[in-house]
Amino acid sequence: MPDQIRISFKEMCAKFDVTPRTLRYYEYIELLAPEREGRARFYTAREVARMKLILRGRRFGFSLEEIRQWLLIYGHKGERSQLEAWLGMADRQLLELTRQREALDRTISDLHALRETAVAEMARDEGADAED
Repeated sequence: MPDQIRISFKEMCAKFDVTPRTLRYYEYIELLAPEREGRARFYTAREVARMKLILRGRRFGFSLEEIRQWLLIYGHKGERSQLEAWLGMADRQLLELTRQREALDRTISDLHALRETAVAEMARDEGADAED
């Protein structure tokens, strides 16, 4: 098996900047299945690819259960029902992220307005102090 990657537990943590606890948890909930040699764990290209998908899913805001479904879909590329399920998950998350962005945009706008009010009030106070 030339070019077959096999990295240690410690290397996997460093590669993805995750804690050992996180990596163990992903294994515990069966998102990852490293090879074992005694107490040592080794991660193949398959597990590295799965970890990339897990972290991408987390970045997109998917729950771990949704990521589990995503990984199942990833393992069955090309099956129409799997792709339809993925599209449904993606559409739901896109709606949620859009809602969150709109709420954040409103919050930022409100904070800008409040800041400008404070700046204007300080400028008025400085003008009043200069007149005294």
